[in-house]
Amino acid sequence: MTKKYLVLALLILALVITGCTPNQKNDTEVVQNTEEEAKTVVIPSIQLDETYYRTLMPYEESASRGLVVSNLNTKYDMKEVELGLFRISQTEFSPDKYMFQEGQYLKGDTLKSWLAREGQTKDGLNPNAEGLTGEEKALKAPVYITHIVEQNYLEVVDNKARLAGVSVGLSLNSIYYYTKEEYGAEYEQALTDEQIKQNGERIAKEVVSRMRKIAGLEEVPIVVGLFKQNSNNAIVPGTYFEYGVASKGGNLSDWKPINEEYIMFPSSDAEKKYRDLNTIFSNFKRDVEEYFSNYTSVIGTGYFKDEQLQKLTIEIPIQFFGSAELIGFTQQLAGYMKANFPASMNVEIQVNSLDGAEALLVKEAGEEDAFVHIYNH
Repeated sequence: MTKKYLVLALLILALVITGCTPNQKNDTEVVQNTEEEAKTVVIPSIQLDETYYRTLMPYEESASRGLVVSNLNTKYDMKEVELGLFRISQTEFSPDKYMFQEGQYLKGDTLKSWLAREGQTKDGLNPNAEGLTGEEKALKAPVYITHIVEQNYLEVVDNKARLAGVSVGLSLNSIYYYTKEEYGAEYEQALTDEQIKQNGERIAKEVVSRMRKIAGLEEVPIVVGLFKQNSNNAIVPGTYFEYGVASKGGNLSDWKPINEEYIMFPSSDAEKKYRDLNTIFSNFKRDVEEYFSNYTSVIGTGYFKDEQLQKLTIEIPIQFFGSAELIGFTQQLAGYMKANFPASMNVEIQVNSLDGAEALLVKEAGEEDAFVHIYNH
């Protein structure tokens, strides 16, 4: 068992033995002032990991909750546009000092108006396409921005929780999909990196300018990340490619590049960019195939930062017919992990069936053996 999971397990055991729950004794009550009201909120006393933000309770959902499902192409982008923004936020708002709250300032109706085309609404951020055919729109006026996600970061001063900063993720199309009126079929037009970058930065400055006019956001620092969506048939997410910071009361100035990517294993991209790792994964896949042939696929997703692997996540969707078979297969996977993947790699294996999650294996970098959990349905 890895150190992190051992500490977590001991913590849970201690809470069970003492009959305590984290928010019974040591949590802190503070007052949060919003534009509408002053209310008492609770700051949890336990922080599971230094990379996790503590979250104010009761939990407040985003004012624009639900839009992400209709605005982004894939479930992978839906997840990454938020998680990637967390990583950016950690560079400006340390989890040791700040607490997280879902965005409370950009309302759903506001975002719908901003994400429209110019001319469709008075605040539309996408170019006017009046009178253009589908193909003309793709060439002259594609939709650039598809979604805006907001995250709030708070600090406690004199027993009061107050907004200390805001992070905003702008999700940008990499491919514009359209139909030709005479055919009715769907076509696609790839946007160049320069198009995405120039229009993303232009839109970001306008978004910050508008946010400065919203009560409560006039002076706080605003972090803006630019997210490049993947295609609608991709099985790995897009990534943030740069971010900027608007200091207190100001607008964006400099942009900082982000070198992140997700690569599927095995694949031609993986073979071209990370041949050794693609070979390691292929050997692991071969071992799984030799032991258990009744499976759908073995798919790996590598998250890279500055061209260095940060984590390899492997999904194995299969159908088991008994607990003994599941236990045996999971034990084999643990052995294959140790035999194939170097100790320096951070690897997670998720075994799923039609009934849901069946097993989880996690090997953190520097650890020889994996933490293994088999779910009971």
